[in-house]
Amino acid sequence: MKFKYFIAALLSMGMTAKAQDTTDVFSRHLNLQEVVITGLTGDSNLRETPGAVKVLDTKNLQAIAATNAIDALAHEPGISHISTGGGISKPVIRGLGYNRVVVIADGIRQEGQQWGDEHGIEFDGNSAHTVEIVKGPASLMYGSDALAGVIIFHPEPVSAKGTFTGGISSEYQSNAGLASYSLYQGGNKGLVNWNVRFSDKYAHAYRNSSDGMVPGTQFRERALTARIGLAPTWGSSKLTMGYYHLTPGMTEGYEDGVLEGPTGYGVKVPFQQVRHYKAVWDNTISVGRGRIKALAGYQQNRRQEFEESPDEAALDLKLHTLNYDIKYLSALTNGWKFTTGIGGMYQKSENLGEEVLIPAYSFFDIGLFGTATRTIRKFTFSGGLRADMRSLRSLAFEDTFTEFDRTFKGMTGSLGAVYSPSGNVNIRANIARGFRAPNLSELASNGVHEGTVRYETGDSSLKPEYSLQADWGADYSNEHFSFVAALFYNRIDNYIYAARTGALIDGYHVYRYCAGNARLYGGEASLDVHPIHRLHLGLQYSYVRGKSGNNDLPLIPAPRLGAEIKWELFHKGTTFSDGFLAFRVDHHSRQNHFLADTETATPSYTLLSLSAGTDIKNRHRRIATITFIADNLTDKLYVDHLSRLKYVGLRNPGRNFIIKLEIPIL
Repeated sequence: MKFKYFIAALLSMGMTAKAQDTTDVFSRHLNLQEVVITGLTGDSNLRETPGAVKVLDTKNLQAIAATNAIDALAHEPGISHISTGGGISKPVIRGLGYNRVVVIADGIRQEGQQWGDEHGIEFDGNSAHTVEIVKGPASLMYGSDALAGVIIFHPEPVSAKGTFTGGISSEYQSNAGLASYSLYQGGNKGLVNWNVRFSDKYAHAYRNSSDGMVPGTQFRERALTARIGLAPTWGSSKLTMGYYHLTPGMTEGYEDGVLEGPTGYGVKVPFQQVRHYKAVWDNTISVGRGRIKALAGYQQNRRQEFEESPDEAALDLKLHTLNYDIKYLSALTNGWKFTTGIGGMYQKSENLGEEVLIPAYSFFDIGLFGTATRTIRKFTFSGGLRADMRSLRSLAFEDTFTEFDRTFKGMTGSLGAVYSPSGNVNIRANIARGFRAPNLSELASNGVHEGTVRYETGDSSLKPEYSLQADWGADYSNEHFSFVAALFYNRIDNYIYAARTGALIDGYHVYRYCAGNARLYGGEASLDVHPIHRLHLGLQYSYVRGKSGNNDLPLIPAPRLGAEIKWELFHKGTTFSDGFLAFRVDHHSRQNHFLADTETATPSYTLLSLSAGTDIKNRHRRIATITFIADNLTDKLYVDHLSRLKYVGLRNPGRNFIIKLEIPIL
């Protein structure tokens, strides 16, 4: 990494001026109980939600070593990610990923090519103010695909009336020479409010002590988001326009014991070009004591693979998505609160390149739902029902694909309760049924998937997945102590997965999508102790096991134990504020449970990290926030069980030093 990139990133750029939480950094967990979330039954208080929900704010995310938005969430218990180097990460909730996790950004479900291993989430993490993670079937509110849960990126809040806000940001990471910056400006003139953000990020190939620099893992990411809103007396209306562009390299691993390819900032073949365009019109209309929320959106996702020439795409997928959602949220009346609505989407996918992995297709999706919440003394009961239908048409192409039509229907619902015997204790129980229609990759793949270095075949007779999951949980918190524990058991009928057949076509291993009944079970626990005001001791553990008959399910994360010691250096000083120094240990157990003949065992490993940060103040105004992170301090050589690069013989990145700077300018 040339020193000029570091200087350019650090001195000429900075981070956003987001709304700051003035709560004591070590007591913030007490106030999160009062956060309003979307959850599984509409807007509700976090402490009244029967399912497992976690909310992260910008302070949480700022102190984490990450290269993209999903990478930052993978440190949470129960959350993992399928990664391809530093540029691409796919969320996994309790052992389930791909189309089983719905990602909501700018109010609508993000629709790209989430069925593929090497397709990430086309979203700029800088534009998220808070992140809400729903663990467990959320089909009730979000329809098909929310079988594992939902990740909701909530946008930056509207500026206070009559004010202007803005800021700059930068980050530098030593391992891959990652340099990024983000610029933000927003304002509110009463009737009209707006904000605009531009972000840019670039990295060369990452390195570790065994492979050296890993060719093809460099990437470039750019994003632009603009939002304008109106705040009339009857409610609100806002229009969001977004553009996201990712250019990641494609690594092919070792060939004849040699690792070759580009390692610098510029990409060379093979590489991808991923562009995502978005327009969302979101409206809230006051009706009596309740509200109507109406949303319409358009997304276009364009994914290209360049294999031989940088000017001609071999694989070229273009996906159009129209989203719609209308719902009514009632006010609390006699202890009751209702939400009812209709939502869905229309999709059309085109093949514009020479290579065709999945056929062109179109589908229409619609869902009707209703939920109710009732509080009776120390109990809060929640539940609801939903009906979904998805009609799909797959088009013929030469001799590779035949035309077929499928219609999938599903009834889903949930029922849960929270018992709060005191203000510090909550006991939760929930049972939910989820639904997922198979995607086109699972139904009709037939060809070489260069990005995964394998030949994939689908099965057009696959049935929808149906899950039935039970959740149990409890939490307790006071000024010096907090504890959260959750257990789950999930049975999935017609669980779909890709298994290696043992055959070869043109030198590629053949993977076929198949289905079987599956069960997943496990849980998470976290403990935070503050024996004295300035000292924080944290412990987190997560475990999941997946089985189908006598076989283990693929891509199940290993058990993980994390521990952290954090010391508050200064709390409310005149120059420095909310400063901290933290040391963290993350132990990933050996994963001996894997799909035979498709996966292999993964050895255990332990990672050490150190972080420190502080706000810098001028009188009573924050003028900057600086954060330093030393990740993988011992330069441990390891491979994560969910790393796609594991099967081309590559290890994860080594030691990494990170510095982040935030400067509000308005």
